[in-house]
Amino acid sequence: MRRIILLLFSLILCLPPHLFCRLIRRPSHWPSRFLALGAFSAGARVRVAGRPLGHDAFYVSNHISWIDILALGGRGGCAFVAHDGIAGWPVIGWLAEQNHTIFVSREARRHVHRQVDQLREALASHQPIAIFPEGTTGDGTALLPFKPSLLAVMAPPPRDMLVQPVFIDYGDAAPEIAWFNNEPAGANASRILGRKGYLPVTLRFLEPFDPRDFPNRKAIAAEAQKRIAACLPPIAADMAHV
Repeated sequence: MRRIILLLFSLILCLPPHLFCRLIRRPSHWPSRFLALGAFSAGARVRVAGRPLGHDAFYVSNHISWIDILALGGRGGCAFVAHDGIAGWPVIGWLAEQNHTIFVSREARRHVHRQVDQLREALASHQPIAIFPEGTTGDGTALLPFKPSLLAVMAPPPRDMLVQPVFIDYGDAAPEIAWFNNEPAGANASRILGRKGYLPVTLRFLEPFDPRDFPNRKAIAAEAQKRIAACLPPIAADMAHV
């Protein structure tokens, strides 16, 4: 209950100044501040390893939990690409829109070109964008295959920018907090928020690379996956390459 109260307090603190910035049509940094406070309120203690590129970055990250979004959005100041079902979630969908989330359909593969165009428009704003190319959350022990479709936006990139792989590292707690096996959202949130103690999270911003050095989106996805997989324990890294 204490963590839920802290999350609500974070929202109450950040929402009025954000809405005021929107009212006077000024850029608002309050969504990323809310995400950072939200991560802290949920029990995460986030540290950064490496140097995030910032506005000229296209982050490609592994995905384990909804805490990923709070941690990476709070420290990286990035917008996210998410499936369009989230847009209809009460409150959560609206909050995601405030951080310029780009909603895409998981099913409509015939609309991939439209989704890439939408992503290209978002990149023009110079806010860094983050994607989770596994397409869903994993169990925290290995990477799922990367889906390269949206990486077409970087082949070539719409402006001078680099791809920066990010490994979100929960250490030994990863399997415990992972959201998988069709666990209901409410049950997962209750389990994570009710977890005793703090949750150490390290955002490992890896060496960026120029997507122009790779022939296509599949090669870009493979390079990002290789770099992130190298951060996993040896057994899990072997599994990721099977």
